[in-house]
Amino acid sequence: MRNARLSLVAVPCLLAASVLAVPSPAEGGAETPTPRLTGSHLAASWAGPLSTRGRYIVDAHGNRFKLKSGNWHGASGTWNGSGDAANPANHHAGEKSDQLPLGLDRAPMADIVASFRGLGLNSIRLPFSNEMIRDARPVPDASVRANPQLRGRTPLQVYDEAIRVLTDEGFAVILNNHTNTSRWCCGVDGNERWNASQSTHQWEQDWLFMARRYAGNPRVVGADLYNEVRRSILDDPNWGLGDRHDWHAAAQRAGDRILTEANPDLLIIVEGINWTGLPVDGLPHGRPTLEPVGRLSHTLVRSNKLVYSAHFYGYTGPNHSGATGIGETSDPRYQDLTRDQLFDTVRRQALYVALDGDRHFTAPVWISEFGVGGRDNTDQKSRDWFRNFVDLLVATDADFAYWPLVGWHDNRRGNGWALMHWDAAGNRMGLYDGDDWRADAWLRLVGTGATGPVAPVRTWSMLTLDHADFNQSLRMRAQPDWDSGARKAVCPDGQRLVGLSRTGNRGLCHDAPDAAGHLVVRDESHVDVDWASGFTKLQCPPGKTITGYAVRGANLSSVLCRDAGVAIGGNSRVVWFDRGDNRPAGGPGGDFATGHYKGQCAQHEHLAGVAYRSWIWSPGKEPDALLCRG
Repeated sequence: MRNARLSLVAVPCLLAASVLAVPSPAEGGAETPTPRLTGSHLAASWAGPLSTRGRYIVDAHGNRFKLKSGNWHGASGTWNGSGDAANPANHHAGEKSDQLPLGLDRAPMADIVASFRGLGLNSIRLPFSNEMIRDARPVPDASVRANPQLRGRTPLQVYDEAIRVLTDEGFAVILNNHTNTSRWCCGVDGNERWNASQSTHQWEQDWLFMARRYAGNPRVVGADLYNEVRRSILDDPNWGLGDRHDWHAAAQRAGDRILTEANPDLLIIVEGINWTGLPVDGLPHGRPTLEPVGRLSHTLVRSNKLVYSAHFYGYTGPNHSGATGIGETSDPRYQDLTRDQLFDTVRRQALYVALDGDRHFTAPVWISEFGVGGRDNTDQKSRDWFRNFVDLLVATDADFAYWPLVGWHDNRRGNGWALMHWDAAGNRMGLYDGDDWRADAWLRLVGTGATGPVAPVRTWSMLTLDHADFNQSLRMRAQPDWDSGARKAVCPDGQRLVGLSRTGNRGLCHDAPDAAGHLVVRDESHVDVDWASGFTKLQCPPGKTITGYAVRGANLSSVLCRDAGVAIGGNSRVVWFDRGDNRPAGGPGGDFATGHYKGQCAQHEHLAGVAYRSWIWSPGKEPDALLCRG
């Protein structure tokens, strides 16, 4: 994206163009470190709600808000799933959280939050479990020993207080549905999918509950729908098959419901698929992450609310589960890759979604988990991986969230992955104490990033009728069924249809002034000239543009027209795509129907008609040509 209004501060030129093409959002300007904001300065530096413009997240004033985040874990549970849950030894790294953000037994909440400011963060990913939000038992006194004001509260009420303190201090908070049950993630543990230990209906209801609960707080900015979707013992998640394991469809439906029924201001954050297949050499397996997004992206009813996310750890790999022993394969881990290989792989698996602009899938990508062991880590491969990964985040100006922020220590030994640790007496051991090798890379990471106003960008959206209606217009959702019995796709309000595939029932939407005046066209009553002789033509009246279409099976049933909102020029052009692709040079909007012929009007043109013909030997009524006017 070319944007002279956005300045890039202190981002070194770390990558060769042949390794990773990074769009430059800046033109000129001195490079200076970004100051770390504290206290009231952080609160005054941005205003909610947040939305998106191309690859960037922006605040209510249109200024870039880079998610410089960390994970404050614990409320999603830390029990390993075996043994007495009351024994800390049966919890991950001895962290017995009791479904609370970690550290409340050792330090006042205000001190913990102050440490986040000192780390240079502006946002917190706050995991929760579905079990936690329904647990009505008071938390154990010992779990809030350093915060006696929280005694007698339920885990959800403590979560409420954490959000209040964080947002009062100016932090943006992203709600993260980490697990169904309050068990440590992420193996074969009953938390593999959003519906692994509960119904999809319950999952959606819990999200509506949480989104409504914090709807009055503009600094609660995002709904991170589910963490590390992965294979259970028998079943893989998928991206687009339409069954109960379809993560693409589940995220689409939940995101739309949150925006229409609970809180229209939230960012909807969709993580890629974390694992499919059996981790056995010779059998198919791997980490799809965000690779399927290029072929099938999401189109929310509010199209400036979508953020994608992905996780990367050095001990895992693009085809490595991260296991040692059972489940370990001969595939390389990310920390086994060369620097160039790492950059290429992470771009292919995730960052292309943000870096490849002007596509239907273009959106911010938030690396919502990455981390490494600190003081006690002597493994050179993992150290090199972390430094290289930070270089990648800096060079691509990617949004990020470190895992984890809070841990415990006993005489400076404990869970070394955390950036901040407290012992039983409340003594803090921090990243900046002088003996943590990660500090230099961290300071470089939080001290860089593009800032300032972000200019509006072109937006594109994909429509698909693979399995059900896909009506993304809030205006049309409020109207009666406009083609009963047919599957219907409608562009979001503020967009118009510009492309169709001949087969596959895919469509491409692009920006247009928002307007009403909808009209369903099922016949040739509005055809003014025979622009496709011998073909049936569905054409809008003058001054209208197509914004939706309906199909019965693979057959085109009708088109939905609306007022164009602008004067449409008198030039007409017929775009045929019955024998191959026919799209503008450069393919603006991206391939919206991979493997299918497709036609597309130019950016300045309006789609005014669709033609099809039923052959004797091929009775289908798939689109063959478009009438483009402008």
